[in-house]
Amino acid sequence: MKEIISTDNAPGAIGPYSQAVKVGNMVFVSGQIPIDPKTGEFVAGDVPEQTSQVLKNLSAILEAAGTSLNNVVKTTVFLADMNDFSAMNAVYSEFFIENKPARATVEAARLPRDARVEIECIAVV
Repeated sequence: MKEIISTDNAPGAIGPYSQAVKVGNMVFVSGQIPIDPKTGEFVAGDVPEQTSQVLKNLSAILEAAGTSLNNVVKTTVFLADMNDFSAMNAVYSEFFIENKPARATVEAARLPRDARVEIECIAVV
């Protein structure tokens, strides 16, 4: 049985999809971009600030699903420019200190709302 996960502590979906879907003990979180859920606006700043907001959004959704970043098993990071990898990675490493998940990082031609970074994840509960 699948359960739709939704929280006001992260940006709402901007299309026909859910913030996350929980199936059994797995949670599949849709890609998050750097929108502040309180204002609905992009966070000020460049890749480090955007990465931080994206990971805060992921964390809020995971919390609503009954889990946390500590239980993430896989992430996919999408960057508008692979030259931003080091800046993204520095912030990413502050959120994933122990139990580091598997990860893929790819450069995308364009991200929603011209974000510089988008991250999706899969976690266990």
